[in-house]
Amino acid sequence: MSIDSTNENDGATTLVRGACPHDCPDACATLVTVEGGRATRIQGDADHPFTQGFLCAKVNRYLERTYHKDRLTTPLRRVGAKGSGQFEPATWDEALDDIAAKLNAIRASSDGPQAILPYSYAGTMGYVQGDSMDRRFFGLIGASELDRTICSTCGAEGMKMTVGASIGADGEGLPWSDLVLLWGTNTLTANPHLWPFVLKARENGATIIAIDPIRTRTAEQCDEWIGIRPGTDAALALAMMHVIFSEGLEDADYIEKYTLGGDQLRERAKEWPPARVAPLCGIPEETIVSLARRYGRAKSAFVRINYGMQRHGGGGMAVRTIACLPAVCGHWRRPGGGIQLSTSKTFQFNKESLTRPDMSAGPVRTINMIRLGDALNNGDAGVGGPPVKALVVYNSNPAAVAPDRNAVVRGLGREDLFTVVLEHFQTDTADWADWILPATTQLEHWDVHFSYGHLYATLNRPAIEPTADAKPNTEIFRLIAARMGLDHPALREDDVSIIKGSLDTSTERMKGVTFDALMEKGWVRLNVPRPFLPFSAGGFLTPSGKCEFYSERMKAMGLDPLPTFTPPHEFPETRPDLAAKYPLALISSPRHQFLNSTFVNVDSLRRNAEPEVVLHRNDAVVRGITEGVRVVVANDRGFFTGIARVGKSVREGVANAPSVWWTKLAPDGKNANDTTSQLITDLGNGPVFYDNLVEISVAD
Repeated sequence: MSIDSTNENDGATTLVRGACPHDCPDACATLVTVEGGRATRIQGDADHPFTQGFLCAKVNRYLERTYHKDRLTTPLRRVGAKGSGQFEPATWDEALDDIAAKLNAIRASSDGPQAILPYSYAGTMGYVQGDSMDRRFFGLIGASELDRTICSTCGAEGMKMTVGASIGADGEGLPWSDLVLLWGTNTLTANPHLWPFVLKARENGATIIAIDPIRTRTAEQCDEWIGIRPGTDAALALAMMHVIFSEGLEDADYIEKYTLGGDQLRERAKEWPPARVAPLCGIPEETIVSLARRYGRAKSAFVRINYGMQRHGGGGMAVRTIACLPAVCGHWRRPGGGIQLSTSKTFQFNKESLTRPDMSAGPVRTINMIRLGDALNNGDAGVGGPPVKALVVYNSNPAAVAPDRNAVVRGLGREDLFTVVLEHFQTDTADWADWILPATTQLEHWDVHFSYGHLYATLNRPAIEPTADAKPNTEIFRLIAARMGLDHPALREDDVSIIKGSLDTSTERMKGVTFDALMEKGWVRLNVPRPFLPFSAGGFLTPSGKCEFYSERMKAMGLDPLPTFTPPHEFPETRPDLAAKYPLALISSPRHQFLNSTFVNVDSLRRNAEPEVVLHRNDAVVRGITEGVRVVVANDRGFFTGIARVGKSVREGVANAPSVWWTKLAPDGKNANDTTSQLITDLGNGPVFYDNLVEISVAD
């Protein structure tokens, strides 16, 4: 079988190298078998040191998604009422003419081009289809900028304030760890390719501990589960520091050489003894002491945190506080030690070549994507500036995934809002569009990928021709730009040229990451040692060059310069009035078979299931809820329903609604985001999806 052959018309079987495009740290290298121009198999690249030849349950079904019976194949024009989902086929010329005319009319109106808002996120993580031609186009016309905060900005800011950037421990170093804390991460669902390295650490004698409000499938496989209350992670980390400092378990030499504010942190930790923290976190005092001692006595402890823990009002401080732990104990010194939230800033792609900020028409307003409901409904009173008159959605499904979904849908229903959606399927958001434009899947276009969980750049080559009239995002924006009369050479650049321009091999870490090397192998490791020890001898990317326990930048923001516990917005101890009415903390963590709202419409993954709500049996008993009954989850923002699952897979006081369902595929036309708010985090202006008090009752 030939590899990467482009001759698809002779009936030959070829194997095409690619990359998984989805919002996952694993960024898998794939091999697609093509027979007579049709993809017949997708598999993980066995030679890739992180992918190791397997794919997750979702991407294993990627061919079903690509060849799905409901795949969009032609532009669609709305013919029914907004939200009715009624469309008729149209030609690309008809679509481009109408879209160009309406966008140009808005640009020329008194509201100006800032009345146009792009809305996108990580439907693809590829730089080309997600972060290149679109940015050039919207920058040149002077559209409003979108602050893409819906996932990672809060935690990224927490890491930035402490270690300087989203750079973390190398997962390939895990076999050298003697203690592994999987803190707020369901690794087997959200990061499955890290698990073999975790198992290797266990084979070598490491203890594996899960810290999570939910007894996830990962927690079931760990040596210990610590069921923490949501939003109290910083308090637990401070209590651990209290024990570590009081028992002399810190690495005084590392603190002296490579940190800033060690004495102040020691004093702060004195304020958080385990006896104070135990009732706050809902964890026995002896468990906290034992955890701290094991962490302090370990030689090379690996902490894997994930983005769920930062989705509350104090999420940035939580990440910042936990990120101090490896420096307190010197775990950065050795392979297998440190903390990982993201490896993304280890990569040094040429972002300016991709996005071309030099093309921008000038300063424009920025709209936080999690406040889409306000932006669409409240005009100047909501986000400042002119009302949003045109919305262009791609790589996202805000009618399902954005917080305060009721407000978002009200805004999408405005008759004076012109909405264009680039999509693979007629999603919840597409139902509200004026035009739906068919986009290619990962098997049908070029792209290049970083990772936020490992250190390999990956090239995606198109394995098959685009389905019917589908086009890559880049080509769609090229065509719209041309039809609008925009004439800039950067709007005509082809995808391969964009990839080549993004590979800046003049930077140390990108040496060897060339287009030719990617074409030959499909993936290339960054030019860093194996395993990578980013802070073994300091070298933090903070202003001081040290791990900043004390942060002048935090102080300048009006925040505590030292690690502390910042409670969620809806924390029972600070909002007893709200907790009396809505006593359960709702988490809507990813469902194993879905990735946000992607894959929800793949029948083999949905398995004829419907939304569920998981409760602790004690919480269920007092509410008269039994296994399998339909329940209503509600607060002042809205409600949704689901099937009750009762047991001990969540701690008391917590409910879990595995998410995110397309509302059109839910029996009640709703999902968990009918109850979430548009409030933001302490750092990074991120969302607070898990800062959400509700009450649950048996449905009528």
